[in-house]
Amino acid sequence: MVIRVAILGAGIGREHLAAYRKLHDTFDVTRIVDQDEARAESLRQGDTFEVSDNLQAALDAPEVDVIDICLPPHLHVPVALRALEARKHVICEKPLATSLADVDRLRTAAQLNQKQVFPVFQYRWGPPLAQLCGLIAAGLTGQPQVGAIETHWSRGADYYAVPWRGTWAGEQGGAVLGHAIHNHDLMTHFMGPVASVGAMTTTRVNPIETEDCAAISFRLANGALATSSITLGAARDETRIRLVFERLTATSGTAPYAPGAAPWSFTARNPDHQPQIDACLAELGSEPIGYEGFFAAISDQLAGRASTAVTLEEGRASIALVTAIYHAARSGQTVNLPLCDNHPLYGGWQL
Repeated sequence: MVIRVAILGAGIGREHLAAYRKLHDTFDVTRIVDQDEARAESLRQGDTFEVSDNLQAALDAPEVDVIDICLPPHLHVPVALRALEARKHVICEKPLATSLADVDRLRTAAQLNQKQVFPVFQYRWGPPLAQLCGLIAAGLTGQPQVGAIETHWSRGADYYAVPWRGTWAGEQGGAVLGHAIHNHDLMTHFMGPVASVGAMTTTRVNPIETEDCAAISFRLANGALATSSITLGAARDETRIRLVFERLTATSGTAPYAPGAAPWSFTARNPDHQPQIDACLAELGSEPIGYEGFFAAISDQLAGRASTAVTLEEGRASIALVTAIYHAARSGQTVNLPLCDNHPLYGGWQL
């Protein structure tokens, strides 16, 4: 089964295309749509995909199975709704939406048209993340205890020269939404859902509308605690994730965009148990990193095979967490999850 894809947007779409090329037995990119056709053409490496600036033509194309949305955040929901109405599956870059109300609109449209929506959380894939999954499955981690996330990146005037960035209308949020969302997804993926959140956000680094620094605390449903430190004013781009479990501590490297690309350490609390952990790691297979693993899981899902593809409901949980963080930061209160439809920010957090 070959899945035919139209990529909308040749910015981050460049990385999507590189992953699809590695999965050429299951994916065929037939179209790339971008207002800057020259930028789209620059991606060609002997490929036969069609380049145009015509979004509707991609939606109408009978040969297209999946619309892959790599557009600015404010376009994600309206374009995803059009794609679902055209009876296409949807892959959507983060953020999937910027309100729970819009996620629920996507859910209704997906159900009505019997199509699937896959929010992009490619950080979940890579050898060390597969190792952590294996250790959890083998019962070697024990219960989550605490987590610590550092999203310390550098963003300046060149980054914000793109007109829609740093604005509530265009980017729809700041560092909480655009930079730390993947790391928060990893935390909940491995440690469980969040029960309550407290947060402080501020703008200290750049003359922008949205926040570029944050300090967040989480209480998870299982009782574990976690913290997230975010800044766009660091000396260089670094991400560090430390997840402390009952029987071992998992610590990432500092790679900013692909935590699964570099080895993690898995250290037993009781040194006598380290050989058992190491033996389990030695038996575990590898897996593709980042987008390649993410798309391979979608291929399995669409073919009806067992799959670890990111679901729309997982995407909704991510947007609920962002909603709670912004509410906590603005109100100065601890915000409990899950959020109800009558939550004051159900319709969006944009200022």
